[in-house]
Amino acid sequence: MPEAPAQRSTWRALAPIDRISEALFGLIMVLTFTGSLSAAEAGHAEVRTMLIGSLGCNFAWGLIDAIFYLMARLSERAQGIGTLLAVRAASDAETARRAIAEGVTPMLASLMPPAALDGVRERIVKLPDPAEHPRLEGADWLAALGCFLWVFVCTFPVILPFVFMHDAMRALRVSNAIAIVLLFVTGYGFGRQSRMHPWVTGLAMVVVGAVLVAITIALGG
Repeated sequence: MPEAPAQRSTWRALAPIDRISEALFGLIMVLTFTGSLSAAEAGHAEVRTMLIGSLGCNFAWGLIDAIFYLMARLSERAQGIGTLLAVRAASDAETARRAIAEGVTPMLASLMPPAALDGVRERIVKLPDPAEHPRLEGADWLAALGCFLWVFVCTFPVILPFVFMHDAMRALRVSNAIAIVLLFVTGYGFGRQSRMHPWVTGLAMVVVGAVLVAITIALGG
């Protein structure tokens, strides 16, 4: 189907459930670096290496997330163009209805009677010719930047103790405490957005995050 106005792309990129998931991935990745640090033996060089590695990893992940977002936008626009052309080329009303139904979610399609689909078909026929190829717009690039900054910045609290505290052992303890709180917050938010029990999902996220980090470290990640 023809897409919504471009200004909605920023909202879509920062949809709560997606950003909560990205924050969780970022936290787990930075925890693989802080968790592998031996605070009892770590000196300034080891802490510096850990900081560079964790920042570099999340920089790369944020960049990848932004690129994937742009690719998804192009794919959605291509699908919209394909649906529009299929509806216009339909030889009969039933074919057009099927093309429209395939361009929306199954739930929405099931709620649209034939008369509604015919109305959509009439509006599509009146639309101007679509672009030959999908293009990215300014709002898409802004949303991609938002994706990158969110993933990159949301993990800063976990590594800040190593920046401001000279005692590596104390910094690690404070960092772990911050990570636990953030894992719980992301899990709580995920539970609310998913209509699940927020406290249960919050605690579960702490456990799952800790297990994933332990497995990653054990496998040499």
